[in-house]
Amino acid sequence: MNDTNPKVEALLSQPQWHDERKRLRAIALSCQLTESVKWGKLCYSAQNGNVAIIFGMKDYCALGFFKGSLLKDSEGILVAPGEHSQAMRQARFTQLSEIEAQAAVLEAYLLEAIELEKAGAKVDFSEKHELTYPEELQTALDGNAALKAAFEALTPGRQRGYIIHFSGPKQSSTRASRIEKSIPDILAGKGLNGR
Repeated sequence: MNDTNPKVEALLSQPQWHDERKRLRAIALSCQLTESVKWGKLCYSAQNGNVAIIFGMKDYCALGFFKGSLLKDSEGILVAPGEHSQAMRQARFTQLSEIEAQAAVLEAYLLEAIELEKAGAKVDFSEKHELTYPEELQTALDGNAALKAAFEALTPGRQRGYIIHFSGPKQSSTRASRIEKSIPDILAGKGLNGR
């Protein structure tokens, strides 16, 4: 087991999902994973690659698998955390007894995820490169060379975030409004949330 890490201890001391988080941690550590804190969550790695992460959300606690889309999921317990998630899959729980009932399955999934990491398995992200620009964005880019250059200079993830955000509304006027509001951030090289 790893030495005591103050960041880990701080997360484990949080009252919400306290027992559930500790049990998921014990399962992860039993698989000889390396523990750290990343993105404010307990994260577990092998072969210098992220394997799993523990989420304490409002309505559920989850064990997330970074390459979960590659797991066999023979028990059908994994879900994508969002509509556009391509790699991450989560096993979600609302009480400790659910984790206890699935402990052996979670361990098996973790061991499979470790093997995927050791084998150098990669998730196919080609879908994220096949996004269609909404007409309003294409018009804005065609009409503003500086905006087009700035948008093309963004990382693929930031471009994807904007495209998904702009494509969401059904009405053209709402899509155009979102684009207009985002122009200063795009020109500044920032992502959707100003980062």
